[in-house]
Amino acid sequence: MKARLQNWLCALAVPVRIYLGVVFIAASLYKISEPYQFALSIATYDILPLSLVNIMAILLPWIEILTGITLIAGFWTRASALCILGMMIMFTVAIVIALARELHMSCGCFASAEAEDDISALTVLRDLLWTFGAVYVLLVDDGRFGVDGLVRRLSRGAR
Repeated sequence: MKARLQNWLCALAVPVRIYLGVVFIAASLYKISEPYQFALSIATYDILPLSLVNIMAILLPWIEILTGITLIAGFWTRASALCILGMMIMFTVAIVIALARELHMSCGCFASAEAEDDISALTVLRDLLWTFGAVYVLLVDDGRFGVDGLVRRLSRGAR
């Protein structure tokens, strides 16, 4: 019975995993194509020292696209979910700080500041939902319905 329940829980995690992966890939595309605009979005939060803004603007989108791809594929499933969870905590904290400072700005998540709505409690709620999705995948999905599971099955067959 326990194995059957685990299969169901893992199966339910697959659409969550795919959804989060697509969200992170979509978010990375704008940032990769417009690093200057993304750096301005990061600087607007006024949290990071200016010396780290450009490094963050260049590295973060590539981490997002890599973790999005690996999460969709079910490759390094839990490590990818942990990475996305860490980013979601970072993003949510940054937005809460910006709201507490009463900054009128977009989150810089998917488009330039001019193209997005200002951050609000709904932005925090959205990020918290994605955070809980990452927690679910991290705790439940062992990758059995992805590349991780395929590798395990092939390695068992090779013995």
